[in-house]
Amino acid sequence: MFQVDRQWRELAEIREAVEEQRDRIGDLRRELARRPAATGAAEGQERPTVPPAFQRAHEASQEPDFAPGDWRVHALGQGLDTLTPLVSTDAYASEIQNYVLESLLVRHPETLEWQGLLARDWEVAEDGLTITFELRRGLRFSDGEPLTAEDVAFSYDFIMDEDIAAPRQRAYYRRVQEVEAVDEHTVVFRFAEPYFKALSLAGGLPVLAEHYYGRFREDPEAFNNSRSRLFGSGPYRFPAAGEWTPDSGRVELERNPRYWGPVEPSFRRLVWEVIENDSARLTTYRNGDIDLYQARPREFEDLLEDPALMERSESRAYMSPTGGYSYIAWNQREGAETPFHDPRVRRAMTFLTDREALIQEVLAGHAEVAVSPFNPRSPQHDDGIEPRGHDPERARALLAEAGWEDRNGDGVLEDEAGNDFSFELTYVQASTDTQRVVEYLRDAWARAGVEMVPRPTEWSVMLEAIDQGDYDAITLGWTSDIEIDIYQMFHSSQIGEGDNYVGYSNPELDAVIEQARATVEEGSRMALWHRAERHLFEDQPYTFLFRRETLLLMDDRFRNVQQTRLGLNADAVPVEWYVPAAAQRY
Repeated sequence: MFQVDRQWRELAEIREAVEEQRDRIGDLRRELARRPAATGAAEGQERPTVPPAFQRAHEASQEPDFAPGDWRVHALGQGLDTLTPLVSTDAYASEIQNYVLESLLVRHPETLEWQGLLARDWEVAEDGLTITFELRRGLRFSDGEPLTAEDVAFSYDFIMDEDIAAPRQRAYYRRVQEVEAVDEHTVVFRFAEPYFKALSLAGGLPVLAEHYYGRFREDPEAFNNSRSRLFGSGPYRFPAAGEWTPDSGRVELERNPRYWGPVEPSFRRLVWEVIENDSARLTTYRNGDIDLYQARPREFEDLLEDPALMERSESRAYMSPTGGYSYIAWNQREGAETPFHDPRVRRAMTFLTDREALIQEVLAGHAEVAVSPFNPRSPQHDDGIEPRGHDPERARALLAEAGWEDRNGDGVLEDEAGNDFSFELTYVQASTDTQRVVEYLRDAWARAGVEMVPRPTEWSVMLEAIDQGDYDAITLGWTSDIEIDIYQMFHSSQIGEGDNYVGYSNPELDAVIEQARATVEEGSRMALWHRAERHLFEDQPYTFLFRRETLLLMDDRFRNVQQTRLGLNADAVPVEWYVPAAAQRY
């Protein structure tokens, strides 16, 4: 039955592709009819070259064994609540959106310099407050409608509409005063004040189609409550836009037959299967039903010794330069009845957490202790700040200062009113490694008189708990970047609106963050980030746990797999991986 279903789907895809090719040929004929006759390049004149943003993908397409086609099948470790841009909040949804939505600029993965994607050129004013972009000609959304400067301006206006559920994005784009479409191909970003990530912010704006998303200005709740309003100009399109639901169990993107780019994506289809159980994901990879498997640390070395598996697999172990970090967030929200309003308690919890031992015991050494939100490989990090070591005596002293002692000799600390130091730690129940981390911490903290009650939850339940502040402590992870802006997570203005869901407030840190964001000169800005890092180190709104190595197994039919300064090029867009014709599976 599965084979019959697949054949039916293949026929449907072929029929649709033929129809769209017919439309595309018609578009080309109309475009050629509007142009003067081509005369070719004059002698000595260079012919048009592939834009730099597409150069790496173009070079891959010139390899002798390159062939378009096949699928790439991923696994999602948790279900998705929504794929609608702006409304979605998790990294998995962002990964999928990256193939459908496009921005004006992208970074070169080796030089880290900005390159034009939708933008052909750009100019930054001397004062840094105005950035003018010139768009490429011939840009189109996946339905064939042209992408113009008006769509760029609309995207900004849509984000800034208070009725649209995009508070996280608004927190960043409030720095922008206005976005003006000067003409069809020219758009200007004007900033109210200097901002160190102005070019990144403007160039990274996801461009939304006004003719598709504009209708939601009249009915914002329909957008805010949607699950699959994913539509863009990228190399892939979402065929189930408006129809997909979170219980579908998978996400499929198909190659956009109207893609405007000079290099078409190699894979015909990208698929993400929701497989929340770690063991089930490995079994699915062994069976060849998914193409990539992110291994758990303790199993990775064993898998490398599995000859049958490694005969068809390639392995990669690396610390991503843009990799994120795991943490425990302590709820300090107003009205939250937790011990964690006191920074001495939060520091004590970090002293009680033997992160080095945890990394060895649970992660088999495939991680490093996290000091702060700043990557130790980034100039944002102050090398003079060392992670706190495991120091139970110092922890007990801090807890005693804060009024927590074992007053009745039962082995559990109590406050002056006799309340036990007992709290729940909320975590995603599907992750085996997280489960082991929680169990390790429960036992370690119990020896110091702190009672932690594990609270395993589903991902959707966890998101609801965060929004409502219904938790004592929670363990999660943030993704990262070359240089990150911590405003949304730690500035007090983002309590209840942005990602400062723990309710952390430090007026001195607020001032430093604001000053750093307004400082364009890198050396001065890094000095300010070091001051901000010191505040976070002292206050410990989170206990920063560790940064993991990525331990990846992938089907060896893939070619052009490269490690870059941005990490593995698996998710590079334009797409750089391909499968030779003889090795294609689908």
